[in-house]
This record gives sequence, structure tokens and C-alpha cells, in this order.
Amino acid sequence: MKALQPLLLAADARGDIYEDPDRLMLCRRGRDLALPRPDELMPLPEESELFLLPGRRALGYNPESGEVEEVEDSAVAAFAAPAHTLTAHPAYRGEPGSPVLPLFAYGAVGYAHGRIYVCAKKVDDDPRQMFGGISAKKLRRSALELAEAFPENRLVQQLIRRCALTYSCPAARNFCLGRYEAPLPVSRRCNARCVGCISRQEQGSKICAAPQSRLEFTPSPEEVVEVMRLHQGRAEAPIYSFGQGCEGEPLTESGLLEESIRRFRAQGGEGTVNLNSNASMPGEIARLCAAGLSSLRVSLNSAREESYLRYYRPVNFSFAQVLGSIDEAKSRGVFVSLNLLFFPGFTDTELEFQALEELALETRLDCVQLRNLNIDPEYYLDLMQGVETGPGLGFGNFKKRLLKACPWLKLGYFNPVLPLLCLWFCLFA
Repeated sequence: MKALQPLLLAADARGDIYEDPDRLMLCRRGRDLALPRPDELMPLPEESELFLLPGRRALGYNPESGEVEEVEDSAVAAFAAPAHTLTAHPAYRGEPGSPVLPLFAYGAVGYAHGRIYVCAKKVDDDPRQMFGGISAKKLRRSALELAEAFPENRLVQQLIRRCALTYSCPAARNFCLGRYEAPLPVSRRCNARCVGCISRQEQGSKICAAPQSRLEFTPSPEEVVEVMRLHQGRAEAPIYSFGQGCEGEPLTESGLLEESIRRFRAQGGEGTVNLNSNASMPGEIARLCAAGLSSLRVSLNSAREESYLRYYRPVNFSFAQVLGSIDEAKSRGVFVSLNLLFFPGFTDTELEFQALEELALETRLDCVQLRNLNIDPEYYLDLMQGVETGPGLGFGNFKKRLLKACPWLKLGYFNPVLPLLCLWFCLFA
């Protein structure tokens, strides 16, 4: 059977996307250009988006000449639907003075047999962030009914009017629909200066703007618990997640988190209480575990200190403290995931893999969520300039080796619903 060889996609001056019949799709892993591997191509998933890349001319492979060729028109990329991890970036050549791309993930795309293909893999079967069968009218009606029922709760109003109806946040929309995972943003402050922060960029940053604005108030424990109890009464298997893209670091409000969790559990609150965090405060993690935290998701772009510090730029904590937080949570029976910000051609290289393998083996991590790093590919590669990575493995080999070394490890994309036995251990251990 002949291997799939998609054609190059490009966009003309009017923004119309077309396939180039003379050139094949190329993709990029790190700074290396190559034809896509047959096992990494999949039809573009529903609810994905296509982007035009301004100031970047598409590159394709001419099979007649055997040469990489630049076309006059713009490169095209895909932002893959949730639950999919990108395995390669688009191939392009940037023009002088081209702007830094906004904070999205950019997947390589091509065209074959009447369909658009993307370099990506589905890593989670959970449909929690798919909304194709739900009308905008139904979603808006559910949202406004909730807003009217809780007019004094600022957190409810934030989740509905700003997060769900303005930013179309998937987690906030799920809260409005009474299903899956409810977001609980609490913090206006952060103790890191992440290069790819989606809620606040420093003055003078080359990134044009943060795609979201940060939370402008600090909710009370009463407001937080009211949201949790509301979600518990509507969702079949509720998850409550502190730490969202519209806020800073939730551990800077650890007292509020502890009080909210304790009150919720004391009132018979059930379900998975999750914290998405940079895990910068091991002592506070221990207190939250004692209060009734179920799971901890630790965000990392790398398990190597040098790579981590270049991206996260901690203000008052160390990489060792992040690892200490993982140990604290694991020692108390809390389910620990990594939010591994995956970047093709960097994350799936030999030295990065070895560090991740060592971390998983030493801490007995429960899960690695393979989420895409939202950033301009060139900007990130420049940021990591000089970091030794070793040869590339490719996403498929990366996954196979990780599961072979750590067969207990769960790979996915979303925070899992935890069984009652695990929750009982967290509460009474």
C-alpha cells in the first residue's frame, strides 16, 4: 500500500487556503525539516482550527527535483482539538521583521484525498472538551440561567460572563452545562514569569498580547465552596480544578484553597478536587493534601533544570522545590500528573526523555498529560538555544519508551476522575 503523501497547503494574499499540486507537505521537528512520517498523520480532528502564519512563507518538497522549495504565499498551521498532541510544526521561512506568533500551538498540515491532514496523535478518548453536538443557543441559555440564580457570587459571574461567554473557555462552558470538570480560578498573583503566560505578559515582551486577561478579584471561601457544591449537584462525576489560564499561581492563595477544600469536604463534598500548579511550595502542598486534595497536576516544559528555568523563570522558588512538592503529594497518596508542555523536536529528544524517565521512576508519577506548548516555534527554539538535547526520537518512540520504562504510567490529556477508594485514602491517610 502506497504511503500517504499529502500536498503542501498555503494561503494566498486574500487568505484563501489551497493545495499546491507540485509540492509535498513538509514538517519541522526542532530545526530539522522532513517529510511527515506515515504513522503521525491523521485527518484534521473536528473542532480544530486553521491559522495563517503572517510573515512566514510556506516550504514544500518538490519530488521531481528533490529540493525544498519556498513559495510566495503564507504558511498554514492547525490548532488541533483538545485530546490531540502535535508531533511536528509547519515548515516555513520567516521574512525579516515578521511578528512573533500569538500563544497558540501550531501543527503541520497537508492535503490528500480530499481531506486536510495534521501531524498529531489522539492521546485521550475523553470527550469532555467536545461541543459539536451542543448548540450555542443551549449553552448561552444554561449560562445565563446560572448567572441569574447566583447574582452575588463573583466567581459564578466570572466563569459565566467572562470565561464561558467571552473567551469560550472549554472548562467554563462545561461548568455552565453541569458536566465534567469545573474551573476554580482564585489567584491574581504569580511567583513565576513564564515566557508563554497566557494571562499576563511583561512590558516589552515580544509576544503581542496575552490571549486572556487575569482574574481581577480574589473570591471568598464561601464563593468557592458554593461553586463546588453547585457543580457537585449537576455533574455525574465532578472534578473541581484550581489553577486556570485566567489566573496566576493558585498556591499564592494557599490559605484560601485550604479553607475552601476543608469546608467542602466537611459538608460532605464528594468528587475529585484537583490543583493545577507550578508546585512551587512543598509545605503548602502538604497542607492542601491534608485538607482533602485529590490530585495535583504539575506543569513542566522539561524535567531538566536548565530547560525548565529558561521557560518558567521562577521568582522565589527552585526546581528542587517543584520536585519536593511531587514527593509531598505522592507520600500522602495524592494522584500526581505532569502537565508536560510538549514541543516536537525538543521534548521528544534523547536527553529530555532520559530526564523525564528518571523523574517518573524516582517519584512514581501516576500520569503524564501530553499537552501542547502554546508558543511561536522559532521563539521557543531561540529561548532554548545552546541547550543540548541529543538525537530526536519522534513522538511515537517517545511514548513507547516511556511506557516500557514505566508500565504503570497513564498517558493522556485531561485530569482523570479518581475512584472513591483513592479519594478515601487522600482524606484519611
